[in-house]
Amino acid sequence: MNKDYLIYQLNTIENARRDNRLKVANLVIENKNLFQFLLEIIFELNNKTGIKAAWILELVCEQKLDWLVPHLNNFTKNISTITQDSAVRPISKICNFMAIAYTSKKDSLLKVQLKKKHIDLIIEAGFDWVISNHKVATKAYAMNTLYLFGKNYNWVHEELKLIIQQNITTESAAYKARGKITLALINKK
Repeated sequence: MNKDYLIYQLNTIENARRDNRLKVANLVIENKNLFQFLLEIIFELNNKTGIKAAWILELVCEQKLDWLVPHLNNFTKNISTITQDSAVRPISKICNFMAIAYTSKKDSLLKVQLKKKHIDLIIEAGFDWVISNHKVATKAYAMNTLYLFGKNYNWVHEELKLIIQQNITTESAAYKARGKITLALINKK
């Protein structure tokens, strides 16, 4: 199985229903060699299949987050190049998975291999997602990611707190709810 085969499978996904996405995600999980191709497709900026690849990557990383370890440099360097909201949301969720794993008491390969340079790029992208015109889900994942990494970088909490306080009155009810949760967590520390 090669990249063309994966592209074909991605193109068979008619809509974002979870069962459609899971079919291709399971194919990648069963054939780890497709994982690198999945990452390549996501970051091919003129490739409309990249959105579907991001959907699949989210589901794969939900189960196999450590598979990202050999690709951390490429992944973190390129996440800020993704601009389409349908692809940014799953990427922001993957960053949230990474932050959860990194701050967990449980040991993992990702926790050992995720370096400051990777975290800095994730934090930068996270702030961009929070202040940009993205849907609430993207912003919510970014807020949680920033909160978690901010446990080790105090300036992140201060900056995140300011942004949420500035935007909370003009954003949606869902943003307000997530913003209040994040502010409460920051203030509790």
